[in-house]
Amino acid sequence: MSSPSDIVPGAAPRADLPGRATASVAPTPTRPFFWSVRRELWENGSIWIAPLSAAGVILVGFLLALANLPGRVPSFGGRGGVRHALPPEAPYGIVAVVLLVTAIIVGVFYCLGALNAERRDRTILFWKSLPVSDLTTVAAKAFIPLVVLPIVAFVVAALTQGVILGLSAASAAASGSKLAALMTDVPFFSMLGVLAYTAAVVAIWYAPVWGWCLLVGAWARRVAFLWAVAPPLAICVIERIAFGSSFFAHLIGSRLNPPLAAFSAPAQGRMVIDLGVLDPVGFLTSPGLWLGLAAGAGFAAAAVWVRRYRDPI
Repeated sequence: MSSPSDIVPGAAPRADLPGRATASVAPTPTRPFFWSVRRELWENGSIWIAPLSAAGVILVGFLLALANLPGRVPSFGGRGGVRHALPPEAPYGIVAVVLLVTAIIVGVFYCLGALNAERRDRTILFWKSLPVSDLTTVAAKAFIPLVVLPIVAFVVAALTQGVILGLSAASAAASGSKLAALMTDVPFFSMLGVLAYTAAVVAIWYAPVWGWCLLVGAWARRVAFLWAVAPPLAICVIERIAFGSSFFAHLIGSRLNPPLAAFSAPAQGRMVIDLGVLDPVGFLTSPGLWLGLAAGAGFAAAAVWVRRYRDPI
């Protein structure tokens, strides 16, 4: 029969059983955080279902275009061949944009519901009875949009782009086109590097959004989305009426827009497929990044405090 030490992760082995080791094994400090993250993955299937669904829609659309309008599919031909309305790398850019936007939307609604749902169904009483601190719980929930969702979006987007490239190569071979021209027009591995970089940049750039949504979800009793949107909108309206300015609106807009500091000037306003236009130094040294991280950390700290003292709904 299994002893408690065989079942509970990190539990010390029993010393009252013959032949069992008597030395105790202390659980590592990161173990509660690890299991808290796994709990979030178990309870929130939208983390991977939404990106897979978006990828499926894109592939269906690409297959329909491939079957009905092969001459207009931008992955075929090349810049030196037949001229198309879209560049050859357009489908891959569409995949990247759709998957990253999907990850942002999932992250917003996940953060709004992560601390609110456990208060609504009163499971917070059970989770608070476990030896897991409020800081560990909130950190595990913040880990999802900061790390897990970007990785999921990158993996799903990379696989989708690989499928599109394979379909394009098969169609090009069937139509007698040169595969070398396709590979020249579509720098696949370079685009994967840009995709990984962009996913990491977007996750960090939206840190204050994740923190604000966690705080609102921990505080609000219901309609957390409305409480997340209404206060910033009210500030924008009051500022505009009282002072005739739009400083706060520009501040919010700059945070919701892509971080232009992460790319060099030639990349702004067009599809990025070249690693040479990435500017990680400019991004890491931009004041907006660090101010946003500080704001996100402040919101997350407030969410820890609210979770500690907020009663179940």
